[in-house]
Amino acid sequence: MSSVLFDVPGPRARRRHRILSVVTIVAVVAFLALVLWRLAETGQLASDKWEVFVTPAYIEVIAEGLYYTLLAAVIAIIGALVFGMLFGIGKLSDHAWVRWPSWLVVEFFRAVPLYILITYLWALYKFQIELLPPLVIGLILYNGSVLAEIVRAGINAVPKGQVEAAYALGMRKSAVMRIVQLPQAIKIMTPSIISQCIVALKDTSLGYVIVAPGLTYAGRQIWREYENELQVALVLGAIYIILNLILEQVGRFAQRRLTESRSTGVEPMTEVPVLATR
Repeated sequence: MSSVLFDVPGPRARRRHRILSVVTIVAVVAFLALVLWRLAETGQLASDKWEVFVTPAYIEVIAEGLYYTLLAAVIAIIGALVFGMLFGIGKLSDHAWVRWPSWLVVEFFRAVPLYILITYLWALYKFQIELLPPLVIGLILYNGSVLAEIVRAGINAVPKGQVEAAYALGMRKSAVMRIVQLPQAIKIMTPSIISQCIVALKDTSLGYVIVAPGLTYAGRQIWREYENELQVALVLGAIYIILNLILEQVGRFAQRRLTESRSTGVEPMTEVPVLATR
């Protein structure tokens, strides 16, 4: 019995796969054992460095940081989606006075490093600490400009024959965009949008730079008192991983709902390449 894509492994191939699997498992276990041994030897597993994470007062500090991180992420993602949709469509406008300013804004904020952008916005607020707006605005501008390019590419991925057919039926450009292109483009670009939303969530950690409230700010308070930078980094990293997994599942659920509800009977040409690189 053989597969369409590849031949079923024979006895020698299966034996080789088993050997490689065992070697890989042994290597991973050995690496983890080495890491644990090194941590124990340097005193990183001492109870006094981990006790803070089960202390109610500090759990409350981390929970408050988690709240501000989620608040910043939600506002930034919603703002970036609106920004990306407006300027992505603006880049496709037939009017030069709309198309060129949209291009300029998108390319500028896509090119400026997020760290510099947030620091500049923080300067506009006279370097006040414990402020969310510089972080949130920076995330909206940067991620929104990336999403604008995703929107532009998604709309262009809709087969031209469908657009030409809609024009042949006498539909105006706005109607073609709203009824024909956007519904299919949203389905095409959903994976890339999910990836960029995950990037926006992770980038909330840059609030540490401007002393904005959030998980990294809470972590700073803890490790300054207990000098347990590694433990704080591991715990915060685990929280970010869990948040991103949840966001990914929410995105996949939304994608399935969109695919079911917006099915037009015509398959898109391809998915938009994932532009998220951070």
